Amino acid sequence: MKTFEKIAVKDGARTELHDALHLTGAEISVNALPAGASVPFVHSHKQNEEIYCVLEGCGVIEIDGQKEQISAGEWFRVAPAAKRRIFAGDKGVKYICIQVKQGSLGGYTADDAIIG
Repeated sequence: MKTFEKIAVKDGARTELHDALHLTGAEISVNALPAGASVPFVHSHKQNEEIYCVLEGCGVIEIDGQKEQISAGEWFRVAPAAKRRIFAGDKGVKYICIQVKQGSLGGYTADDAIIG
């Protein structure tokens, strides 16, 4: 069984990593919205929380009707049931989105690590 996967992410609107990396516990995507664009739908989840990292640019995330400015270097978490949508600022926005089942973390790095 292969224990390591490596890919390069090309420029594009959205790259989903679950198939390319054979992920079994998370959904990760790299997303880029050009200036003035937005995610084309409002959505929520049944079980998965989402963790976002803004890599470049800025924009707005709307969560349950409340708008919050976002910019490069910021991280945020959105609960499963919250309705969300991202809008790009005047120079666009590039971000990572990580989906994981809420409450599924069994231990943190030090608790889960086996040294040696």
